[in-house]
Amino acid sequence: MNLSRRIYRLSPSQFSAETIAVTFAKTSRSPEAFDQIAAELDAEKSSKFSEKWIVGYGHSSVAEHAVLHLALENISRLAIETLESNRLASYTEKSTRYQEWNPEAWLLPPEIAGSRFEERYRRVMGLLFHGYAEAMTALRAWSESATGRLPEESEKAWQNRARVKAVDVGRFFLPAASMANVGVTINARALEYAIKKLLSSELEEVRQIGSEVKTVAEQELPTLVKHANPIESLPGIREGLRAEAGRIAVLPGADWCRLLGAEPAGEEQVLAAALLRFSGRSYAECLAHVRGLADQEKAALVQEILGHLGDFDTPLRELEYAHYDFELVMDQGAYFEFKRHRMMTQTAQPLTTRLGYAVPRAMSLAGVESLYRQAMDAAAELYEALSGVHPEAAAYVVPNGYNRRVLCRMNLRELFHFTKLRASANAHFSIRRAALRMAELAVGIHPLFCSALCLPVGENADWLTDEYFTEVAVLPLGSS
Repeated sequence: MNLSRRIYRLSPSQFSAETIAVTFAKTSRSPEAFDQIAAELDAEKSSKFSEKWIVGYGHSSVAEHAVLHLALENISRLAIETLESNRLASYTEKSTRYQEWNPEAWLLPPEIAGSRFEERYRRVMGLLFHGYAEAMTALRAWSESATGRLPEESEKAWQNRARVKAVDVGRFFLPAASMANVGVTINARALEYAIKKLLSSELEEVRQIGSEVKTVAEQELPTLVKHANPIESLPGIREGLRAEAGRIAVLPGADWCRLLGAEPAGEEQVLAAALLRFSGRSYAECLAHVRGLADQEKAALVQEILGHLGDFDTPLRELEYAHYDFELVMDQGAYFEFKRHRMMTQTAQPLTTRLGYAVPRAMSLAGVESLYRQAMDAAAELYEALSGVHPEAAAYVVPNGYNRRVLCRMNLRELFHFTKLRASANAHFSIRRAALRMAELAVGIHPLFCSALCLPVGENADWLTDEYFTEVAVLPLGSS
């Protein structure tokens, strides 16, 4: 037996994803090298092993070694939400920040096609996309006049920088029916559950996507996804919770971003956990020690944890022992970026027009505010008409500018990552506003750690609101 260290790859060009998963699974019982195990397998043997051990005996973690790269094109951004609700995968999608949308790139949902609403739906799509194109012309002119050219900056670089500013604003027109492409890298275990969720959707488009994804996946994973079927319990859960939700009393409106809860002792818990990692002491001993320290000594410990980090370093995992619960109302464009932070626990309400819409100040400055409001109001009227017949499909008409409510729980480590990315100067102003307000609230609870968050100097959520918005929302009575 060769006992020399070997590090090599099993190439997907040589072995199927399912064979690779089985190869890794068999190493728990076989002393042979991975390449030897793989060489002895074929599609039939891999399938039999997967059927017995992974499917039959529930050793599902083995399926995580089988990885697929899926390309999905021309699906609605509403469908992308269901797809990207799966935490354990990687996604890259067409960006509303860097690309301009083709005026024909929108979906006519099966629920609306052929119905009495189809003609009206087409008119509203035309209004939104015509408004988008017309607004982009005005916004480019505004942006070029408002964007100073940097020393030694080329004409092309300056024009591109100005164009991005315009696209950032134009995206508020784009509805959830807008078509986009998304690339997905996912393991077979996560993919099986993703297909189940897609097949269980109340939207026909999403169910069709689920069926097509399953067919494509079975070409590479004939055993590991063949039992991916709709989740039988989900319709009953939906029905019961919706019935109870109809009995909820309406309360007076609240702030658009609220910190619902956080452990007051979260900083001490993080410090105690970090000391436990680098000591032989119990957690109780470490926590007692931390609680006996003066504030200055605790601050010095925080500096030991954070002060040595470089720009691209990740804080210790022990920061996950402190967490925060937030409730936010943000525009749909911001939520589409927010949902990518899948290490959080997120619960989003359905996309509607009932929480009002944001009006970017640039729309007003570019002279297209009236055009924008006309399109947004038309979308809201159609949404209300559709919601009584097709409440899920009605979401297709809702533009990015409309607000959405989301509940989330994140830990301190994720807060560092989130604010570093989303509060930075090159982030979109909508998501920056949310990131800065969340950071401000967290600092009030845990100042020792949160004062070290990577935040821009001289900016806060209120400043961003005044700087970038004419109006943040038109909220109905009782909404937050």
